[in-house]
Amino acid sequence: MNVSGPTSDAGAASDDQGTGHGVVRIASVAALGGLLFGYETSVINGATKALEEDFAINSGALGFAVASALLGAAAGALTAGRIADRIGRLMVMKIAAVLFVLSAVGCAFAPSSWGTGGLVLFIVFRVVGGFAVGVASVIAPAYIAETSPAGIRGRLGSLQQLAIVLGIFLSFLVNLALRNIAGGANEVLWLGMDAWRWMFLMMAVPAILYGVLSGTIPESPRYLISQQRLPEARAVLERLLGARDLELTIDRIRASMNSEKKPSWRDLKRPAGGIYPVVWIGLLLSVFQQAVGINVVFYYSNVLWEAAGFDESQAFLTSTITSVINIATTLVAIALVDRVGRRPLLLVGSVGMTVTLAAVAVCFGQLTDKTENGQVVMKDGEAVQTLPGTWGVVALIAANGFVVFFGMSWGPMVWVLLGEMFPNRFRAAALSVAAAGQWAANWVITMTFPAIKDFSLTFGYFMYAAFAFLSFLFVAKFVPETKGRSLEDMDRLAGVTDDA
Repeated sequence: MNVSGPTSDAGAASDDQGTGHGVVRIASVAALGGLLFGYETSVINGATKALEEDFAINSGALGFAVASALLGAAAGALTAGRIADRIGRLMVMKIAAVLFVLSAVGCAFAPSSWGTGGLVLFIVFRVVGGFAVGVASVIAPAYIAETSPAGIRGRLGSLQQLAIVLGIFLSFLVNLALRNIAGGANEVLWLGMDAWRWMFLMMAVPAILYGVLSGTIPESPRYLISQQRLPEARAVLERLLGARDLELTIDRIRASMNSEKKPSWRDLKRPAGGIYPVVWIGLLLSVFQQAVGINVVFYYSNVLWEAAGFDESQAFLTSTITSVINIATTLVAIALVDRVGRRPLLLVGSVGMTVTLAAVAVCFGQLTDKTENGQVVMKDGEAVQTLPGTWGVVALIAANGFVVFFGMSWGPMVWVLLGEMFPNRFRAAALSVAAAGQWAANWVITMTFPAIKDFSLTFGYFMYAAFAFLSFLFVAKFVPETKGRSLEDMDRLAGVTDDA
């Protein structure tokens, strides 16, 4: 999937024509995949305790059940580009919508009475949903980059992250509402089904909406030109960018298409040998985005806050508040990205994350056994721990501070950069590799957290703080600024023209 677009050719001349509501609506529909991405990956947060009880699983099995969707996401990310090149961007969105619906229904109805067999079925449908997430994580930034004017490409690209955090918030809100109605995540709600099952089933609603709305936006003009569907491409370009220099834009896109080989993994190798450095930069950006532990907050926050002494209801409410903060800070990033630039926001975010994660680590070092009437409170044969005095409040403030710094920097900026930083001729392969690397890193962090929690939350959060510090050094030395540059400029920025 070659994701360079007409924005690079006509964006500067047509920003006044391409900033209307039509362009924003088109990007917003594409970003709906991000909403499902956020919901699918975070909905399990409200079901972790219920899964442990219903399927009688330990921490290791729980970690795999939570992380299984991420394996599917890595596979989906690796294959999305090639599929979209063959059948089009919009068809890929519709396929992803169907897979999201299948995952919602399958996870909701996986029978716990089957024991291990039911758990395996649950995991299979989590992987199906994960595959859809991986596809959405590639197709949304690619499509938005192809259809956005250069002057507002950063803001429109950030809609992907906004949709993701809205999806996370939606899942937390639904989980909280259903849990409160039923009186517990593992209590019967409607039609004899536990509340946690309805949490998954509700995902079918936005999935159907995504599938329907994807039929109301135009196909990518670059894909249309690659298929020699020039009249359709011309109509889409005029709708997106206006009539100014339209034929010149089409001629430059055709020339670019004609000069490029079909997408191939071999394109990532330099003629002189080795992989292009920009590919490694994109991959490491993806890895660092996950290595700071952001998804520990959103996948396991209920477990985390219960470990800090909150009851189930308080933990659900706290998780929901955290997701609202994430949305607010993402809006800040959208306002700043095309003014301040990508790189400065990443650097500020890295510093803030390092400090706040270290503070969380210190707080969890204060955990003590909870006592009532001089007796240690026990649950499931283990002492219940809590944060004494004001340590719980400090931990809550620090954890939400971490979310603030992530939400205004590494959350949206990585998606913006992945959509625009790679040169035209291997953007497809590089974007797929970076997205797959992101999901692989996400899987490792998610899979290992239950064991880390049992070992030491202090160790875990100091480890995430160390990754945040390393991310600062990485950006300072290697990550280029792409603000205001056309997509074609990325060839020179990456040094590709010298090797071509």
